[in-house]
Amino acid sequence: MPRIETPWGPWEAAPLHAVVALFQNLAAPWWVSGGYAIELAVGRSFREHEDVDITVLRRDQLAVRAVLADWDVHAADPPGRLRPWPIDEPLPAHVHDIWVREHPGGPWRFQLMLEETDGDEWVYRRDARIRRPLASVGIAAEGFLRLTPEIQLLFKAKGTRPKDELDFEQVLPYLTPEQAAWLREALATEHGRHPWQARLGT
Repeated sequence: MPRIETPWGPWEAAPLHAVVALFQNLAAPWWVSGGYAIELAVGRSFREHEDVDITVLRRDQLAVRAVLADWDVHAADPPGRLRPWPIDEPLPAHVHDIWVREHPGGPWRFQLMLEETDGDEWVYRRDARIRRPLASVGIAAEGFLRLTPEIQLLFKAKGTRPKDELDFEQVLPYLTPEQAAWLREALATEHGRHPWQARLGT
């Protein structure tokens, strides 16, 4: 894993298998997300990963924090600034990005993303019109769940950084017609027009 310098200290991402092992103790849903979710959908490695992303549900945040009781955990609150996350504190609704490391001063090892729900539905936090059954947001992968590629691409569509464009290009041939159609419709709902829509077919 590359070492990445940030204003809040360096990133040296933990191996994916180590993070997965840690979350096996969580008695709540969780998903491998970010670039690894795309790579797992493709079935091979095609780029370096600067971090490891794990998606959890906001409603389970205190159970997640308890699993990480021995870790140094910080919330992006407000976005663009990190602060420690005490073990018994429910995070405010605007916080959805959490950085985790073994101890203060050490490198950041993985990132948590808090997702919203409405009963048994997953709700896209950037546009609550976009939702789907919670049971449909993950795909089984080697003893854990990964976020479906179409949902991960929806998140990546906002900034379309070079790595996001590469992820889209690599996973596009592996999307089912149903996944492509869902993403095309979600992009239209959030963005109106988006460069990826034409490549997703009609």
